[in-house]
Amino acid sequence: MNSPLAPNVLFQFGPVPITQAIVTTWVIMAILVIGAFILTRRLDTRPTRRQAALELMVATLDTQIAETTGAAPAPYRGFIGTLFVFILAANWSSLVPGVDPPTAQLETDAGLAVLVFLSVVWFGIRAGGVSGWLRTFATPNPIMIPLNILQSLTRVFSMFVRLFGNVMSGVFVIGIVASLAGLLVPIPLMALDLLTGLVQAYIFAVLAMVFITSAVDDGTRTASLPTPSHPQTHKET
Repeated sequence: MNSPLAPNVLFQFGPVPITQAIVTTWVIMAILVIGAFILTRRLDTRPTRRQAALELMVATLDTQIAETTGAAPAPYRGFIGTLFVFILAANWSSLVPGVDPPTAQLETDAGLAVLVFLSVVWFGIRAGGVSGWLRTFATPNPIMIPLNILQSLTRVFSMFVRLFGNVMSGVFVIGIVASLAGLLVPIPLMALDLLTGLVQAYIFAVLAMVFITSAVDDGTRTASLPTPSHPQTHKET
C-alpha cells in the first residue's frame, strides 16, 4: 500500500519522473500568466469595471504591505502578490475532482520556501550590499553568527512545514469523510477547506513580507554603520 505522502508519478520524461503536482503547478502557472495578460492588455485612464476591480485588488495589496511592514509596497508588490495568488490557486485546486493541491506535496512547499529565502537574500543585498547583508549575521556581536544563520534557515523551514501540514490535513479529512459518508456530506468541510486555503496563502505571503523587510532594514542599518578600523600605533618622540 502506497504512502499518501508519496508523489503520484504520471509519466517519465527521460530519467525525470513527472508527478501530478508538477503538472498541476504548470497548469496553474499557465492559467495565471494567460489570465494576467488578458486582464491587463487594455488598460485605460477611464477604467472599466474589470480594470477598477484589478486596481482595487492592487490597492488592497499595497495597503496590506504598508500596514504590515511600514515599507513602500512598490518593490515587493510583484513578488508578494504572485506568491499569494499562486498559493491560493494551488490550495483551491483541490475543488477540481481528481486533483490534489500541489501545496499538499512537500517538494512544492519546499520550493516556495526556497524562493522566499532567495528573495530575502536578494532584497537584503540590494538594500545594504553584500558586506552589509553579511554583517547582519554578526548583530549584535559576532558570537551570534551561528544562531542568526540557524534562525534564517529555521524560519523558512517552518513556513513550508506549516503550509504543508494545514493543506495536507484538509485533504486527508475530506478524503476520509467522503469515503465513509458519501459525496454530499463533505461539502461543509470543503467550504472550510477553502477558507483554510485562503488563510494559509495570506499567512505565507505576510511572513515572506516580514522576513524580506526585516532583511532590508537590517542590511540598510548595518551598511550605514562605520567599518571598524584597526587602531593606529603612535610612537613617542
